[in-house]
Parts: sequence; C-alpha cells; structure tokens
Amino acid sequence: MTEARVWFITGASRGLGRAFAEAALAAGERVVGVARDVDPLADLVAQHPERLVVFPMDVADRAAVFAGVERAFAAFGRVDVAVNNAGGLLFGMVEEATEEQIRAHLDVNLFGAIWVAQAVVPHLREQGHGHILQVTSMGTGGGYASVGLYGAGKAALDSLSHALAMEVAPFGIKVTVVQPGGYQTGLFTQGTTVTQENPAYASLREELAKTWSEAEDADPATAAPVIMELVDLPEPPSRLIVGSRSYDLVQQMDQARTAEYRAWESLSRKAAG
Repeated sequence: MTEARVWFITGASRGLGRAFAEAALAAGERVVGVARDVDPLADLVAQHPERLVVFPMDVADRAAVFAGVERAFAAFGRVDVAVNNAGGLLFGMVEEATEEQIRAHLDVNLFGAIWVAQAVVPHLREQGHGHILQVTSMGTGGGYASVGLYGAGKAALDSLSHALAMEVAPFGIKVTVVQPGGYQTGLFTQGTTVTQENPAYASLREELAKTWSEAEDADPATAAPVIMELVDLPEPPSRLIVGSRSYDLVQQMDQARTAEYRAWESLSRKAAG
C-alpha cells in the first residue's frame, strides 16, 4: 500500500482550501493547514488529531512563510502536495485603488504564492518529487471591471507558474495552475477590501451589480474531487479549469480573443518581428 500523501495548504480555514483539506483527510492523507486565522479549523483538528496540523501563517510575510514551510516539512517529514490557495479580493475600479491597497493585495495574491514556492522547492527537489498547485482564476485570460487588480495578480501568478514548471521539471516536481470559477469561498465577505467609490463609475456599478446578482457560486466541496483526481495523475496538466460553467466561459473568452487577433491581423503584420 502506498504511504499516505502529505499536503501543505495555505488559506486552509475556509472555501476551497478547507474543502481540499477535508477531501485529503477523508482519503486518509495527512495535512498541514495554514491561514491567518486557524480557529475555524478546530473541529477538523478534533476529528483528525494525528493527521492534521494547523498553525497561523501570513503569506504576505516572507520570513514567516519560510519558517512556516520548515515547520510543515518537520510535521510529517515531507510534503507531497503544496497548494497555494491563500488569497483575497480588492474590489473597485483601478482608478479608485490606493497604493496601500494595491500593494497589500499583491503581497497576498502574488508575492505570497511566490514566497511559498521559493520556500518549498528546495525541499521538494531534495526529496525528488512533489506537486505544486497554484490556485489562480478562470478569469486570468482577461480583466473585468471592478476586479481588475484581483485578475492582474492571478494572471501574473498564472504566467509565473508556467515558468516555474519549466524550471523544476528536471527535479521531478510538477506544477499545475488550478483555475476555479465562482465558489462559495467567502472571498466577497471576509476576504474583500473595498475601494472608496468614485461617483463617475456609478452607472457602471449598477450594471455590474445586476451581473453579480445573477451569478450562483458553487459549493467548494464539489471542486475537491477534481483536485483529488488531479493529484493522482502521473502526468498532470500544466493548467486545469475547475468547473463546467467556468470551462465554457473560458472557451468563449479564448474564442473572442482569437477573433479579435484575426480581425486585426493585417495591421499586426505591417511590423517586423
């Protein structure tokens, strides 16, 4: 029988992170779960005291991340699956966001994931295997009004992750960009920073509010079986859309982008290079 895997999951206290932790534990595996606040995980710890270790960690703090990763590897001797799931939402128009809000947002959604990757890769290289899951978004292919900075951070992580995958492949380390759609993660409540509204965008906000009101977020638990199947694959994909509706939306965005490229092909080809 193959020994149970060890997972390291950031943002494990709610949403997708919690769902992934629950699925791994249900499969008999071991989990190290971290978040800024791990109190919501007390019930899981009580249920799985021998197989779940939790402690607070702020991914925006690089030193804390490196110390936390050392602690995670010490807990069970290794890590087989590292899930960069921690994140937040900066909600508002690009013009409205303050420098402090932008930097704080990217410190978590982009730089936090980079710090985790930098900290885990040496360990995974030494053990000769590992799978890093980078949770981004199905919307990384194009920005959307009022969540542009969220999309920007996720798109940057998406691109960086493909570079990382090329760099670590010779060491037996896999990297998959996980692109979920709308799930009930608390992102729009606990995880949201809101800009001060500029009246100039009032009419756009009304249109967007109608759009958001029609959206139905799915239960994160429905995504967990997909992730469990993903990590079982001997040759996992470099990118995976999670969600049927999300898959259709991504295909529509890709088709629209291709159509626009083709419409302006003659202008593009007037330049050398």
